[in-house]
Amino acid sequence: MTDATIVKAIWALLDARDLAASICPSDVARALATDEQAWRALMPRVRRVAASLARDGLLKVTRGSSVVDATAGGGPVRLRRPDAR
Repeated sequence: MTDATIVKAIWALLDARDLAASICPSDVARALATDEQAWRALMPRVRRVAASLARDGLLKVTRGSSVVDATAGGGPVRLRRPDAR
C-alpha cells in the first residue's frame, strides 16, 4: 500500500460526496482493506497521509468545528476539502 493509493482513496471518497461533506479516516481504510484487522492496522497511516495533505493545504482535518492535527490524539476526526466550511 502506497501513500499515493491512500491519497487517491481520500479524493475518490470526497469526490463521491457533496462539496461540503466530510469523510472519516476509517472510510478510507475500509475502502482499501475490507478485513477488519487490516483496515484498523491501516488507520495510523491514513491519518499520517491526511496530516501531510493538511500541512500542504490540500485537506482540512477537523474535530467538531476545530481544525486539528490528524495524528494528534483526542478523538475522531473528519477529512474535508480545505474550502469546505
